[in-house]
Amino acid sequence: MGKTLLKNCFYILKSVHEEPLRGYDLLINGNRVDRIEKNISFTPGSGDRVIDCSTHVVVPGFVNTHHHFYQTLTRNLPAVQNAKLFDWLVYLYEIWKFLDEDAVYYSSLLAMGELLKTGCTTSTDHHYVYPQNVTGDIMGLQFKAAEQLGMRFSPTRGSMSLSKKDGGLPPDTVVQTGDEILKDSERVIEQYHDDSELSMRKIVLAPCSPFSVTEELMKDSVELARKYGVRLHTHLAETKDENDFCVEVYGRRPLKLMEDTGFIGDDVFYAHGIHFNDDELKLLSDTGTHIAHCPSSNMRLGSGICRVTEMLPANINVALGVDGSASNDTSDMLGEMRNALLLQRVHYGSDAVNAKDIFKIATENGAKLLNFEKAGRLEEGWAADMAVFNINKMEYAGSLSDPLAALIFSGYNHGTDYTIVNGKVVVEHGNLVGVDEAELTAKANEISDRMIKGVEK
Repeated sequence: MGKTLLKNCFYILKSVHEEPLRGYDLLINGNRVDRIEKNISFTPGSGDRVIDCSTHVVVPGFVNTHHHFYQTLTRNLPAVQNAKLFDWLVYLYEIWKFLDEDAVYYSSLLAMGELLKTGCTTSTDHHYVYPQNVTGDIMGLQFKAAEQLGMRFSPTRGSMSLSKKDGGLPPDTVVQTGDEILKDSERVIEQYHDDSELSMRKIVLAPCSPFSVTEELMKDSVELARKYGVRLHTHLAETKDENDFCVEVYGRRPLKLMEDTGFIGDDVFYAHGIHFNDDELKLLSDTGTHIAHCPSSNMRLGSGICRVTEMLPANINVALGVDGSASNDTSDMLGEMRNALLLQRVHYGSDAVNAKDIFKIATENGAKLLNFEKAGRLEEGWAADMAVFNINKMEYAGSLSDPLAALIFSGYNHGTDYTIVNGKVVVEHGNLVGVDEAELTAKANEISDRMIKGVEK
């Protein structure tokens, strides 16, 4: 792998803990940041390149900590545009049961492509629907898509064991037994998980939610994850309905259920975390448990507002997730950052969080949550993951007194000019390098139409 020099950068954010730099160069050597200095002497050799960044803001690559890639194929369906979570799920499960290998692969390309084009360099995915007709390796298909596009990827091996007949929401054809789930979870960890310093592949274990798996499976998942040293994830405290369900079925609130199953701690992250009380916030802080905040989905479904403004001073690590895409309905990472800032201000006031708070949530907090130790900042020796935005555009005119905040407060096209992951340019002049976007769009629409019509391949 050669070297890449980002020359004369208009603005570089190394991290929110340091003052941004103007007019500096950034040299990438292989898959690491080599130097950030003024006037780096560099004579390109074979395989090397120089990118003029004199009108560009360079920031650490964003980290997406909650998503459902397969849902990109069922966005904006009229029947659930105005539905609450449980009704939304019941309707969509009847479409998601038609997922197949092609749907998994192309939806992964689609979601990751959107993420990369909007500055995200590292992502997880929560795939928990396992239709009985799918015999292929779902995790393998997703890693194939990530490798093709060049994304740093830490998917979750999701799971559901409770169908309608067991008091759950999904049809019988998309759930698995506890034994099936645990056996395949162990397989994917052994086959794909990489703990090396600049790993491109990590595995997380993720029972879907307290209302879709048994308490026993939660405990068993915790035991298996800690045996291998991988992260744990689930949806939690997303809606008041979920809280009521847990009290009725388990006799406990959702977080107490998690505490009793051991599904809590600094190796655990919950999606949403809206409806926690004060005592529960203290428990999250004391245990080091992380939160993947998903503001667009929360607004879209009317679920509520996460207490991020209160969590951050309590030393709760809050990261960002686009969620969906059937509850967002995009995979727009920079747009998610804008919504994260604005939603907190709706509830807590105009000074609740600022642009730097949001950049920290979207970069180093996310890297910490997913356990990528050398990502989330642009530091010498760290991963060469960065988003490069051209701010010499009409929509940024008048906003350049603070070029960093301009990315959140201004603009209407959230796309990067370049996205670089692990030292490789994966988005160039706003276009994906690893896939033909027109062909991907056509294929995704074809699969979506088939699924919505309920036609099996």
